[in-house]
Amino acid sequence: MQRREALAALGAVGAAMALPARLPAAATSRAKPPRLRTGDRVALVAPAGFYADQLDFQLVTEAMVAMGLVPVPQPHWKDRFGYLAGTDKNRAADLNAAFADRSVNAVMALRGGWGSQRMLPYLNWATIRANPKLLVGFSDITALHLAIQARAGFPTIHGPTAGSSWSKYSYAAFRDLAFDGKLPLYRNPIAEQDRLVQRQGRTQTLRPGKASGKLLGGNLTVLTSLVGTPWLPDFSGAILFLEDTDEAPYRIDRMLTQIGQAGILRRVAGVVFGQCTNCKPSDGSTSLFTLDEVLAQHLTPLGVPVYTGAMFGHIDNQFSLPVGCRAEIDADAGTIRLLEAPVA
Repeated sequence: MQRREALAALGAVGAAMALPARLPAAATSRAKPPRLRTGDRVALVAPAGFYADQLDFQLVTEAMVAMGLVPVPQPHWKDRFGYLAGTDKNRAADLNAAFADRSVNAVMALRGGWGSQRMLPYLNWATIRANPKLLVGFSDITALHLAIQARAGFPTIHGPTAGSSWSKYSYAAFRDLAFDGKLPLYRNPIAEQDRLVQRQGRTQTLRPGKASGKLLGGNLTVLTSLVGTPWLPDFSGAILFLEDTDEAPYRIDRMLTQIGQAGILRRVAGVVFGQCTNCKPSDGSTSLFTLDEVLAQHLTPLGVPVYTGAMFGHIDNQFSLPVGCRAEIDADAGTIRLLEAPVA
């Protein structure tokens, strides 16, 4: 597609849907979204933080075009309401419209931040459930991934947002799932380092073994905030995957304590903790618990396979994980093997 076609897509407009009168029952459908193909239209939404930089948005549309996709920005992407991309109802209206629009093949979040959870009561779950489409994003988009599992039941992709840097590694991982429906084996690549022993990209086994189950999780902070709400799916037998950023170890400790006491941790079949970017004691002290110590205290006693350091989270090169699809982890080898494709 030529550049002017990409820029013309900036003016695309979606229609808002009416809000449901009450929350629907939990999801029972296992319908899958269609895979992406060259020329498919992809709705760009801003469910959390605002995205006001025109140059950055131009880079987003150019990245979509480079993938062979047609970007379709929803009407409120430029709105700003405090630190949010518009009011809760308007952000929800964009997402409702994207799922209702039959010319749109997937939905990609422009960025994370905070705010996706605020709009969950305003989403038209009957429409979303009836129109399975790939939702793509990470961080705050965890609220949407988990709510869709609880209320609609189709797979989504925990991967780069539309506004991410889209390294070649991240794009290849995304394309394998979204376009090709492959079942990759994810293992951290060995980076070229001037060291006798590898230091970067390592995984650490907290409890050995293999386990399989449905992949559920995402950002730990967001998941914890959903405890006690109707937006969490059943974690029984799941492979729980977690990541976070800019959280001191004591806050990670507090959140793992919360989801542990809420009964989530004792129900899972295995755990993978990915990247916790810049998760160090805020005062620089070395006398406090380290992140590794906190993770070991909470996850090792679960009696299930656990490993840490997988390449997903707030990093440039990241796996794309299909939320709601079955996978097998090998905590000794530090791998995630997909057993089910997220697309039909």
